[in-house]
Amino acid sequence: MTLRIGLGEDRHRLDGVGSGPLRLGGVEVPHERGLVGHSDADVLLHAITDALLGAIGEPDIGQLFPNTNGANRGRDSRDFLHFAMERVRASGYELVNLDCVILAERPKLSPYKDAMRHAIASILEVPVAEVGIKAKTGEGVGTVGREEAIDARCVVLVARKSTS
Repeated sequence: MTLRIGLGEDRHRLDGVGSGPLRLGGVEVPHERGLVGHSDADVLLHAITDALLGAIGEPDIGQLFPNTNGANRGRDSRDFLHFAMERVRASGYELVNLDCVILAERPKLSPYKDAMRHAIASILEVPVAEVGIKAKTGEGVGTVGREEAIDARCVVLVARKSTS
């Protein structure tokens, strides 16, 4: 069995009050601020997309969906994730599991983690049990702690599909 891992990381700046919506993991999270980005700025879906693409040696999200391309302005990040999973499958691999960490001082994300797991599993067309999500604060330190940004990190494991 051939196994490969991929690591994804992303950060987006938080905008001013009234700028919402805040989208994380394909879910709208009630918050007075939103994330700034060329697309919908779903930092978690971007990290997962890069992890999947990295696991199969493909270019990253910035190369495939550059912010210099007007077609990507406001684009739904679920499109990027769906594309990455299609590339994984076309390369002869399947997802074993993914594990993610979202770093945000506010809002508290525990009430939304299960909805995010379900949304991500649906986009990837995998069982929810293959999707792990944790949320951490910045403890008042750095850009996350000062509520200037939200970060996300993800690691994925993929395996070569069995041909028997």
